[in-house]
Order: sequence, then C-alpha cells, then structure tokens
Amino acid sequence: MGALQILVASVLLGILTRSSNSEKLSFRDHRVCSVFIQNEDQLDTLRALEATPNLFTFLDVPSAINSKVQIVVPPAKQRYFENLVQQLKLVSHVDSYNLQSVIDNERPNQSKRAAFGWTDYYTLEEIYAWIDELVPEHSEVLSVETIGQSYEGRDLKVVKLSHKQGNPGIFVDANIHAREWITSATVTWILNELLTSDDPAVRDLAENFDWYIVPVLNPDGFVYTHTTDRLWRKTRYPYNILCYGADPNRNFDFQWNNGGASMNPCSDAYAGQHPESEVEVKAVSDYIRSIADELTLYLTIHSKGQYILVPFGYENAPYPPTYQDLMQIGRRGAVDMYKLYQKPYRVGTSSDVLYVASGISVDWAYGAVNVPLSYTFELRDQGEFGWILPADQIIPNAEELLAAFVGMIDEARVLGYF
Repeated sequence: MGALQILVASVLLGILTRSSNSEKLSFRDHRVCSVFIQNEDQLDTLRALEATPNLFTFLDVPSAINSKVQIVVPPAKQRYFENLVQQLKLVSHVDSYNLQSVIDNERPNQSKRAAFGWTDYYTLEEIYAWIDELVPEHSEVLSVETIGQSYEGRDLKVVKLSHKQGNPGIFVDANIHAREWITSATVTWILNELLTSDDPAVRDLAENFDWYIVPVLNPDGFVYTHTTDRLWRKTRYPYNILCYGADPNRNFDFQWNNGGASMNPCSDAYAGQHPESEVEVKAVSDYIRSIADELTLYLTIHSKGQYILVPFGYENAPYPPTYQDLMQIGRRGAVDMYKLYQKPYRVGTSSDVLYVASGISVDWAYGAVNVPLSYTFELRDQGEFGWILPADQIIPNAEELLAAFVGMIDEARVLGYF
C-alpha cells in the first residue's frame, strides 16, 4: 500500500471512529511517538494526517524538513501508524507506551488541596473565583474587568494592578492554547507575588509598572481540556460537523496566514476564516488597541520548549528595526532564568529558532499596535513531559519566569525603554 492509499484509508478510519464531544477521553495505552521528518513526501503526508479529524493527535504541527513531531497513537490505530512508518521510511521512536499514566501523574495532589494555590492545576471557575476574592482584598491597587465573552459565553477577564498613575504598562496573557496549563498557573503565581512579595526587585515591578494580566485567553478550550480532551489546543467554534476551533495564535491581524498556518479547519494550526475571526482574539485585540499608548512591553506566555521569542515569525520575515535591543533584553532574561535551576532558554525569532508562524500575537503587538517590546515565552520543558508538566514544577517554573521579568525590565531600563 502506497503513502497516498494509506492516507485515504486513514481519512476514512478517522471519520468512522469519530469521538463524542461529551465524554472525557482516556489515553490508556495510547502511545506517544516521535517522528523525524527527513523529506518533502514525509512532510506533506504528515501535514495531511495532522488535519484529518479523529485519527491521530499531533502534539506538534509538522512544519519543516529536519524537524521532529510527537504523535499520539490510539491502540486501534497502531497498525495504521506502523504501516505509515514503513511506507514513508520514517525514523520513529516510542516516547511513552501509556499516555494516560503521564496525565495521571500530572496532578498527584488534587485530592489533598484545601484552597487555591500552586501545587496543583485549577479549573477556569476556580481561577476566576480566586481573582474575585483577591480584588476586594487589594482594592486600592487591583481591579478586574470583563473585556468580552468567548464563543460559548464565558467571560474573558483582565486583571489590572496599578499603584499610581503614569506607570508604563505591561500586558501579559496566558493559556491562548488550551492545553498549556502551566501558563495560567504561572501567571497567577506571579500576580500573587506582585501583590504579596517583600523582595525589593518584585516590589519595584509591582509599584512602578501597570500590569494587565489575562490569565486565560482561550476559556472555552481551557474548560474543554479539563472536561473532555486534555490535549485540546484551539478555540471551540464549530467550523464543520467534524472540526472545531481555530488556533487563536494564528488569528491575529498581522501577516495573517503568511506561513506556518493552515486554512484547513481540522488542523491545529487553522488560522481561522479571517483575521480576528475568533471572538476571543477580537476581544483581546480591541482591548490592547484601547490601551496601546500606555504599553511598553507585551508578554505572551506559552509552553513548551524553553524559548524566548522575539518578532517576527512569518514567512521570509525581516528582522525588526529594534532586533538588537529585543535580543539583548531577551538574552538577559534567559541568563537570569538559568541562574535559578539551570534550565536553558534559547532566544531568537520564531522562524530562526523554532518554526515559521504567522498571525501570531507577538508579531501583532509589535508590528500592528507598535508596542516597543514584545516577547513570547515557551516555558518548560524540552520534551520529557511536554504539555503534561507535573504540578510540582509550577512554582520553580514560575520563579524562573519572574526572574526573567525582573532581568528583562532592568535591561530595558538600561536601554532607555523605561
């Protein structure tokens, strides 16, 4: 059977085994396999398979030759996967024989928790409840605003921390990709530190900058990862009977669909029908535009891979005019992160050090809204756990990110941005 025949058979298999949206998926005996892409035939076939509904779950979107992708293979489809590996002469390695065991180990303390904290992961409802309790306790400096609703009607909330008028603004968002739980856990920890820490460096950040924090930018997808599919990435708009959602970080109105995105709604990299087609992206874009004159720094928090990414990421993109400054500030962040737990972070544009991507928020903030400094953080780790990062890594991961914020803002001051 040739590669094309395998693809056709796989499409049919995916349709016939369509899963329900109402039941929580188990990944028992699902294998996680790494595949190394060595030629165009392999790349084209894997891209087509990635956009096939209910077949395999790709943990990485196939983007380029000489790259690696991780694929989740259900037990019933392992023979199809083995045939594909053989026909395409793929180099493949099994990273895990039972993904569910990895997921189960992600939250060992969930039955022991008494109050909101950072030894476990929390639902959207719990995060919002914590924020609603926090604001009255710090009403002189803290406020919360609902800036819109998701497709399914959930609030999009932004928390503002401001000690005095005239502070330069810093915007932080997290969980734009639903499965990246470590991101909202990290930014809520940092918000708590900005409110409670006695560290002089942290007090400086809290009192001399205005912070705008969106803890969960993709609430529908985030809820879906808790109730149904831990590996879900996109929004939840029903684009057709089989395929839901767009990638919100391919949906921003700057160099939209100019490389590293898909126009297939079944792909995890689907760019949407048009820029800002996703109501979540539209809402946060409108809000940032409304405060753009106050912002000096934009920070979007993702996982995984340990990168600090600067604009631009789209196809054949030039380096931005302030590339050297962006890199100097980013490298300072990476150095200060490494000092804590010796976790290396690589600094560069997405297209240089990771992959081509367009319609992304970091490019939009810099290129369309003219925020002078704009960064994407890809947090821990580098492959052992991926997006299923054990909860005992929340605090050390958050400590690293806060150290990066302190160092980068200090370096930006040296360069005259603050």
